[in-house]
Amino acid sequence: MHDDKTHHPTNAGADDMTDTPRDIAHTARPWVAHGGNLSEAVKRYGFARDAWLDLSTGINPHGYPVPPTSAQAWQRLPNDDDGLNELAARHYGATHALAVAGSQAVIRALPELLNHNWNAQQMAAPVTAHRTAYATGIATLTYGEYLPAFQRAGHRVLRYTSGPESATELQIHSQADFVLSPDHALPAELRHLVVVNPNNPTTTLFSREVILDWHAQLAARGGSLIVDEAFSDATPGYSVAPEANRTGLIVLRSIGKFFGLAGARAGFVLAHPAWLAQLRAELGPWTLSGPAREAVRSALLDDRWQQATQAQLGQDGARLVQLLSRHGFKARGTPLFAWLPHGQAAALQERLARHVIWVRLFDSPPSLRLGLPASEADWQRLDTALRDCADLVPATAP
Repeated sequence: MHDDKTHHPTNAGADDMTDTPRDIAHTARPWVAHGGNLSEAVKRYGFARDAWLDLSTGINPHGYPVPPTSAQAWQRLPNDDDGLNELAARHYGATHALAVAGSQAVIRALPELLNHNWNAQQMAAPVTAHRTAYATGIATLTYGEYLPAFQRAGHRVLRYTSGPESATELQIHSQADFVLSPDHALPAELRHLVVVNPNNPTTTLFSREVILDWHAQLAARGGSLIVDEAFSDATPGYSVAPEANRTGLIVLRSIGKFFGLAGARAGFVLAHPAWLAQLRAELGPWTLSGPAREAVRSALLDDRWQQATQAQLGQDGARLVQLLSRHGFKARGTPLFAWLPHGQAAALQERLARHVIWVRLFDSPPSLRLGLPASEADWQRLDTALRDCADLVPATAP
């Protein structure tokens, strides 16, 4: 560990680390920051990359132990019909699945496909039918790639919140176009809705019954519900994957979070086969590399590892929230990360960075996301750093 704990930051702005898209050039597409960007930490604070305790992602620090990759996986074109889709469908309890290079490629293609299908429906409707402009619902604070993807495809986006649970969260609540609640019908103009469940980073988690009710409302309008379950492997009871054969229900699953294989860039889309056929034609062949396909197959088949990991992550996620609480910080957690709304989030991030600990900063509302430490030494390192943050504990802390 680096001995110097008091290195001061450069003049880089706090908003460098938020999910707010920024135009890096007039001709460039909006750029969205993400966790895991240790190069930014090194640039701002000057410590060697290997010295950092990186808690800026929600990736399992004890990832699946991938067996050696065969030479054929490197030498041959990927076999898209090797049975991996069928294996994934069985694993998730779904009827059909499509392997993709992580959620990112799907998020980019999805808005245009929804436009195409909606326009086809409108063309087929009677000319006397009243055609109104529709909207897509996306949370005010969620995975940052959805908003620019849908805006780029021309969607009118309505931002929603699930309601403020703290004074800090009032900021995003006041900016929302509507409140997404089990107690209220969806807005009449809404045709598509994106729900990340559990939400990244706010940890908001909706039940299967609530999710399926929203789907029923949208399906009756000819719309679609996109459920991003990237962090749901550790809480499988909330997944709607077994219902993904319903028209208008699209479920995204990730191999990068629970399995800790983020570098494989692998995931699955669960949906009606007709929609998956459209997506497959849009994405083209070989979306997932041969080595990645081998690694994912091994991970999905290892039931014993999955069961042990679910139990361990449940304990570690609770430990993280308890650790923060013990130091006076009220956080909400999932098995893979904790979210800490805090009025001085930027100052808290900087204080932890002086201890060579990197966490994810959001600016609206000001908040931090912390992933799980990998070892007992890392837990102690975080504990020590938090003790140095006593002056930043809110006056109303428990």
